[in-house]
Amino acid sequence: MTSDISSRAHNGHAVHQRPAISFEFFPPKTEEMERNLWDTITRLAPLAPNFVSVTYGAGGSTRERTHTTITRILGETDLTPAAHLTCVDAPKADVDDVVARYHEVGVRHIVALRGDPTGGIGDTYAPHPQGYTSSVDLVAAIKRRHPDIEVTVSAYPERHPESTGFDADIDMLKAKVDAGATRAITQFFFDNDLYLRYLDRVRARGIAIPIVPGILPVQNFKQASNFAKRAGASMPDWLAEKFEGLDDDPETRKLVAATVAAGQVQKLAKRGIDTFHFYTMNRADLVFAISHLLGIRPGSARKAA
Repeated sequence: MTSDISSRAHNGHAVHQRPAISFEFFPPKTEEMERNLWDTITRLAPLAPNFVSVTYGAGGSTRERTHTTITRILGETDLTPAAHLTCVDAPKADVDDVVARYHEVGVRHIVALRGDPTGGIGDTYAPHPQGYTSSVDLVAAIKRRHPDIEVTVSAYPERHPESTGFDADIDMLKAKVDAGATRAITQFFFDNDLYLRYLDRVRARGIAIPIVPGILPVQNFKQASNFAKRAGASMPDWLAEKFEGLDDDPETRKLVAATVAAGQVQKLAKRGIDTFHFYTMNRADLVFAISHLLGIRPGSARKAA
C-alpha cells in the first residue's frame, strides 16, 4: 500500500520522491478502438504503473469485453490489472461467477462498485431482486470467497450524486472499509481544496486506507463539462477560462490540458499526496506528457508499497 497519506497531507511537508501512478482504461467496442487501446497500453506500460484498471459499463454492459481485455493484459504484458466489477442488473450467482473467472486467470485486484443504472447516470438505481444491494455487500462477498483479492472502492470529494450529504457518503466509505476494502480512488475533481477537505473528513472518521485522487486530463472541455455535470463534479471558472477560444484548436488544447493536469498533481504532491490514478480515456499522449512533467520516465516510476 502507499505510505500514510494522512500525516503528509496534514503537515504540509513536500514529498521529494516521484509519485506512484495507476491508469484506467475502458474496454473497446470496435476493432479500431481495440487497436487504439493497445497502442495506448504499449505507450504507457514502460512507465511502470502500480496497476491498470479496466472499467465496467452501465448495468454491467461490457462484462465480457472487460474480461477479455483483462485476460489479454495478463497474457501479453507485465502490467498488473485491476478489474472493475458492479452488481447492477445481475443476480449474486452471476457476479460471483465473474469474480471466480477473474481469480482463475490470475486477477488479484478488483475495483468493486455499485455501478450506474442501465440507463446511465441520472436514472434511478434499483438493485436486482436476487443481486447484491450495494457495493458494501459486493466487497464483503468478494473478500469472503477470495481473501487474497485486493479490493479498491470509490470515493467522492463532492459527494455521490445520490447521496444525502457528506456524513452519509463517509458512512458508506467506512462500511466498505469494514467489509474489506483497502484502497479508494476518488471521482475526478479539478479543485484540489475539495479533495483535501474530503481527506480531512475521512481521516477524522478514523478511515486510514489510501484515498487516491482520480485525475482526468481534459481532452475536450465541452465533453468533460457534460460528463462532470452528470457525475456531480464541478468545473471551476478558472478551468473554463483556460480553454476559452480553443474549440477548434486541438493541438493547443492538448498543451493546456497537460499543463493544467500536471500542475494539479504537482500541487497535491506538495501537500503530501504521493499516489495518483489517471483516467486515460484510452489515450496515451496527455497521460504520458503529464507523467514526463512529473519526472516519471520509462523504467523510473515508483511502485506504491
